[in-house]
Amino acid sequence: METDLNDYTVIKEGEAEVLMHKKNQVFFNKAQVNNRDMSIAVLRAFIIKRKQEHEAMLSKRARSSGKVVEKDVSETSKEETPTENGDDNGKTNGEHEVTTQDGPKEAAKTAYESARRELKPPRVLEALSASGLRALRYAREVEGIGQVVALDNDPASVEACQRNIKFNGLMSTSKVESHLTDARVHMLSHPKDFDVVDLDPYGAPSIFLDSAVQSVADGGLLMCTATDMAVLCGANGEVCYSKYGSYPLKGKYCHEMALRILLASIESHANRYKRYIVPVLSVQMDFYVRVFVRVYTSASAMKNTPLKLSYVYQCIGCDSFHLQSVGRSLPKNNSVRYLPGVGPVVPQDCTHCGKKYNMGGPIWSAPIHDQEWVNSILNGVKSMKDRYPAYDRICAVLTTISEELPDVPLFLSLHSLSATLKCTSPSAALFRSAVINAKYRVSGSHVNPLGIKTDAPMEIIWDIMRCWVKNHPIKPQSPEHPGSVILSKEPSHQADFSRHVGSLSKAQAKKVARFLPNPEKHWGPKIRAGRTITSKHVSLLGHEAVNGHLNNNHKEAGDEEEEEEEEEEPEEDIIEGEPELKRQKTTEDFASTS
Repeated sequence: METDLNDYTVIKEGEAEVLMHKKNQVFFNKAQVNNRDMSIAVLRAFIIKRKQEHEAMLSKRARSSGKVVEKDVSETSKEETPTENGDDNGKTNGEHEVTTQDGPKEAAKTAYESARRELKPPRVLEALSASGLRALRYAREVEGIGQVVALDNDPASVEACQRNIKFNGLMSTSKVESHLTDARVHMLSHPKDFDVVDLDPYGAPSIFLDSAVQSVADGGLLMCTATDMAVLCGANGEVCYSKYGSYPLKGKYCHEMALRILLASIESHANRYKRYIVPVLSVQMDFYVRVFVRVYTSASAMKNTPLKLSYVYQCIGCDSFHLQSVGRSLPKNNSVRYLPGVGPVVPQDCTHCGKKYNMGGPIWSAPIHDQEWVNSILNGVKSMKDRYPAYDRICAVLTTISEELPDVPLFLSLHSLSATLKCTSPSAALFRSAVINAKYRVSGSHVNPLGIKTDAPMEIIWDIMRCWVKNHPIKPQSPEHPGSVILSKEPSHQADFSRHVGSLSKAQAKKVARFLPNPEKHWGPKIRAGRTITSKHVSLLGHEAVNGHLNNNHKEAGDEEEEEEEEEEPEEDIIEGEPELKRQKTTEDFASTS
């Protein structure tokens, strides 16, 4: 069956082109170009890193085999030392010695070269492919990539994906394959079979995590997106707990907490199979969170998981929060003893404002980025600027991430601190200077332009704000107000607001853009494929898009009525080949009226 291009719109992104039907049959969101570009950047870095690790492993093996060869040679030389009177034996032994040295070395070299050829191109699984645009971009743009397997359980999506594979030519046909199947069943039936697994569902990825962590090869990369941000950010805490096993809190840091909840959930699923994860990049962009983690197998390393998880105590009156580790470890002789965490880390009432605490978690409290990876990805993006449609956005995000404190979970909001005290807010540079002058570290957050990451305790933070209020008086407040309770105490630390050279990051000092506006209106989530677009979707699509779609529907309905009238005409008026002519004429008429 030939494809009538008049029914489709050609969408080009990167080096791939896809045909999208004018009806909402297969899901596509233009805003996800940021997601796809970031994934391609990480995938390129992964391929380079994977090759480096393989060569390092081979080099280590070659050195160890060389030591064994030298040991064997030395032992053989001692056993076959020539006698004083035996020249022939000496000559024979000399020849034998050369043979024992060259033979094993040549064999080791041959083994090294054969092992070197064993590294195959990475196989990629896109578990929820829809139109197949992501799979096609992987195949066409990522150098050194292997087979890309695109799955979907929707026949319309698989049909669209196969159509787009053919539309993109021979390279895509040879590298990308599409299957109609349940992604969970496919991943469970292919354990440790894929070097890269990409999960980008419409909503929560929770039902795919158990099978995904089993399908990734050792040292492989799992890329996972979650778009159910209302759930992850605390709007429905009980739903979040049922899906991810963590209870969210409504703090200014809720989007970073969403990242850490997703990482903790993936780790939990991996632990069931004696596996664990190592995050390389975790991003909150637009309306979703996206994490990139490597998956390894080790029963001993898996025991460290409780050390990477923490519960969060959030005061309901002020911005104070505290973390309590789920577990701890103690060295014992040549081993390690694992014990439950010691708590509680906070009293019943907040020591700053006297209010109660809400408890959330557990969340991933270990680093969510690998700074070496982040710098490598950022350098790779900058070196291939023309190949990323969303270069400005992903470069800005990666730049901000590269300057984050890696070992500080969550962050404070400067405006929220000021709102608690009902005072004017100090500038970010002044507040950072005060923290640095107090001998603590501070950085921004890629999640929030006003976010401040610091290892300073809350006592120091509130002392800085108390000193600020003394220099910038406020109106009297109710004595029971949390801000009044905080300000009623004298600061134990005198803040120094003198400008510090480190108050601005390198990107800020160079005036590099870090937080960019959306490139166009209605840049956000779109409705699920298959749903009828109505006037209630104006907030997602905009008036022009909704009105245009409704007008097209009215025209299509009119065309269908005309076709029904034509079918009622006498049979002798219809000759062989005429249906094609009539269909072509109808299409041309429709094009001229639109």
